[in-house]
Amino acid sequence: MMENWVRILNIKLGWIHDFNKIIATYVKYFKLLNILEGHEDTIRSVRFSPDGRNIISSSADKTIRIWDIISGDQIQIVRRYSVWINISEFSPDRQNIVTCLQDRIIRLWDIKTETTVIEFIGHLKAVWCVNFSPDGNHIVSSSLDKTIRIWDVHSGIEIKKLIGHSGRVLGVQFSSDGQMIVSSSDDQTICLWNAQSGERLKQLRGHSNVVLCARFSPDGKFIVSCSWDKTIRIWDVETGKQLKILEGHLEFVNDVKFFPDGQTIVSCSDDKTIRLWNVKSGYEIERLEGHLDWVTGLDISSDGKTIVSCSRIKPLEYGDNVIQ
Repeated sequence: MMENWVRILNIKLGWIHDFNKIIATYVKYFKLLNILEGHEDTIRSVRFSPDGRNIISSSADKTIRIWDIISGDQIQIVRRYSVWINISEFSPDRQNIVTCLQDRIIRLWDIKTETTVIEFIGHLKAVWCVNFSPDGNHIVSSSLDKTIRIWDVHSGIEIKKLIGHSGRVLGVQFSSDGQMIVSSSDDQTICLWNAQSGERLKQLRGHSNVVLCARFSPDGKFIVSCSWDKTIRIWDVETGKQLKILEGHLEFVNDVKFFPDGQTIVSCSDDKTIRLWNVKSGYEIERLEGHLDWVTGLDISSDGKTIVSCSRIKPLEYGDNVIQ
């Protein structure tokens, strides 16, 4: 299923022991492509480029870095920001990157020139998540100001403001056809929205704590969500019904995503593990261990063969900052 597990890290002490541990654990199932290093503080998110050749990472060290997945080289390092960077994502055509920060501003910048193309201003508090529409013409954002906003990429104009969550909105994503948006919140709910009208279509209830992330399946028929209640849940988009509860993580589940075939889910947690789940049975089918602290985010390449994950540091422990 997975041919590679990409590891990017900056470990000053003890990395050989950790490296050997991962090799010993996963040599039967995975080929370790590379070990990359560079970030100087907690890495908050990682995303693949559309072609799967590059990774973009965003960090509390106030930098965005683009990596070559094969050579392990840092292709670009952008250091211009004065606050934490939450998420950065490639545009579908890979010409631009959208970034959201703690300063409430969303920025679209040109990869080649490293110049800001447009700033999207409107949120009243930190922007926690951004996502391009499949055609690259729009951006959807979520914020601690409890709103979701849809923006025109070319003009920077706010097209819609979606209001419905009673808490901070932590995650947001377009469906694969661009017709719907899913959002997750610390109000313990997931909302489905019509991307054209801004109408809230459904509110999904079931989690008993903060819902950090919700994502569509590739065909748009299902949603997978993860929560501080330590569970992963699968929902039917048409009916809004909860189909399965996946249990096994011992701590908060921070990120979750369907594989491109829609048959497998991957999740990461504060329990320092990454787990793979069979969608049909709901059973855990693989567990990846090796991160030294909370695993904060992950992504899967478009061909489903490579997974990248990132971790937060342990306070007072050598400044280890890990993306695996």
